[in-house]
Order: sequence, then structure tokens, then C-alpha cells
Amino acid sequence: MNLKGHLCQFSESWIGYTELPFWVFNMNNQTKKFFIYTRKSTDDKDRQVRSISDQLSELKELAMKESLEIVDVFVEKQTAKIPGRPVFNEMMERMEKGEAEGILAWHPDRLARNSVDGGKIIYLVDTGIIKDLKFSTFWFDPTPQGKFMLSIAFSQSKYYVDNLSENIKRGHRNKLKEGIWPRNAPMGYVNDSEKKIIIPDPERASYIKKAFEAYASGKYTLRQIRDMITGLGLRSMKSEELSVSVMHEILRNPIFCGLMRYGGEIHEGKHEPIITKKLFDQCQEVMMRKSKPKETGLKTYLYRGFFRCGECGCFITTETQKGLTLYAVLNGKIRVCKNMFVKKSSLPKLQKISKKFLCLPIGQSG
Repeated sequence: MNLKGHLCQFSESWIGYTELPFWVFNMNNQTKKFFIYTRKSTDDKDRQVRSISDQLSELKELAMKESLEIVDVFVEKQTAKIPGRPVFNEMMERMEKGEAEGILAWHPDRLARNSVDGGKIIYLVDTGIIKDLKFSTFWFDPTPQGKFMLSIAFSQSKYYVDNLSENIKRGHRNKLKEGIWPRNAPMGYVNDSEKKIIIPDPERASYIKKAFEAYASGKYTLRQIRDMITGLGLRSMKSEELSVSVMHEILRNPIFCGLMRYGGEIHEGKHEPIITKKLFDQCQEVMMRKSKPKETGLKTYLYRGFFRCGECGCFITTETQKGLTLYAVLNGKIRVCKNMFVKKSSLPKLQKISKKFLCLPIGQSG
């Protein structure tokens, strides 16, 4: 068998496959089983990190150089700053089942940027479940020194994420002080890349204004407003119909009257308002009025629901006759119990008057 030719052919065709062969020969026909893990975050500022294909290319070369048996390849496109990555968790579960001895990754920050996942990897190394870790850009050895250096690498990765998050928050605070909205423009506005502010959307701003005007009249519900604006042509960025909850958030957002609510605080913005502050306040008053619970119309009686008849077991209901509050047995729609009416003033003497009534206080039974 021409082993050299086989390896060359394999190396040229490896990259681009989502499933890899389950073995790689070495000269002594002895290999170590490894998983390959690649990750590329699509929502962080980690722009310098290589793409998935670049990571696979370098890891392929390292696997052939070290004569490693690649059991499976795991590709994940998700940030590692919080625990709960499904692909990573699947790999760790299979690692605990003994399907592989080690993990091959481009750098430790591909495996973890949080203390939970980083700590789990180090723990599995301590317990011998993970026997080895190999990286294209980092040295690791399963010794006390190697584990110490790995823990530092994980800590540096977490520090990078924490520091980046703090820098972003500080930038947002500075923009808010200058009256600039720090995030993507809400519906009804668009981002002006030159002026670095948000400006009214020429296509959607009029729909937002009509929604506020219609709701301020007090004649329409949120669902009716949503249906009305949808009929005029307003859609989400994905060309989908807006939900009632989205319409509710739009009508509660003060950004449309020139104010910015961010982090529980209100800031005055430099952007052009779509509606007036008066119109916005009118909508909040209507929303507050409609959100108040409606009265049931039932009169409140003392001891309602606390008494049952000792003879028939039915609840004792209340009613008012000639200005007096009377308590009587209610058995369906027809009173068939022989017990008489009891006046409210007689309740304290109820147990002395008749043993046929049963009082049921909370947590006790008569």
C-alpha cells in the first residue's frame, strides 16, 4: 500500500468536509483519539479570530503532524462568554463517555471564555477524562505547570470579554451624554453613518406617527392599531407582521418624542422627534386608563366564602334586604335547606345559636 500517497490525497480533500475519516495512520500504527473543536462567534468584536475554514486547515496539519485519530469534528457559531453552548456540551458529554482522549482546538479561547466551561475542562483534565489538549497557537502539557498555564489562558480569555463589555458600556454612556442613541435604530428610524445619529425613516416614520395619533384618541385597542398599521404597509425588518406586544413597546418608547430610555434612565436625544411630547403623554394616559382592572360589580361582604352549612354542606351566601345583610344557604339556584336566614349582627353568636352551622376559619375546621 502506498501510504505516503494516501496521506497526501487525504490532506488535500480533508478541508471542507463536515465529517472526517475516523482514523489517521502513523508509521507505528498507534494513534490517539481526538475531537476537533472549532468556533467562530458571530456577535462579538473578535474580528481577528480566524474563520472556521482557517481553523480547520491549521488543525488538519497539526493532526497529521502529531499522528492523531480524529473521531469527530465539532463546529459551533456562538459566543463562549456564557455557558450553555449546545455543540460544546455535546462534545463534553461524548468525552465523558470515553469516545476520545483529547481535544484539538486553535486556541484555548475557542473552548471557553467563561469560568464555568473553563473550570469544567480543567476538572476533566484533573480526573483523567481529558488526557491531552492540543492547540495550534498554545502549548499545553497535562502537568501541574501545564494546567496552571491553561487556567491563566482561560482567565485571560474571560478578562478580554469582561473588559470588552465594560468598554462598550462606557462608550454607550458617553454617547448618551452627548444625546446620541448608542444602538441600532428602532423601527421608524434609520442610522445615519455620516452624522452618527438616528434619523426618521422616510418610509416608516409616518406609520409610527399614525399609530400614536390613532391610539391617543382612545377609540382603538392595541390589536386594532396593529391591524390598522399593518394594513397601511408597516412590516418588521424581516417583512413580517408586527405582534401586538411589539406595537405595545412602540407606543411606550419615548425615543419617538426625542427622549432616550436606556438602562432605566431617560436622556434627552439630539435626533429629530417623530411625534410631540404631548402626543406621547396622551398615549401613556390612554394606556394607563385601559390597563386599570375593571370592577366586577360584586358587593364585598364580610365572611364571604368562610361558612358552609352544617346540615347540607353548601356555602352560605349573602344578600341585602331592607338595608340588612342576611346570610343564607345557597344550594344551586334553589334554597332547599331548612336553615333560616341569619343577620350579620348575629354572626358572633352563630355557634351558640345553632350547631347546624359550621364555621371554617383559615387553617382550621370546626
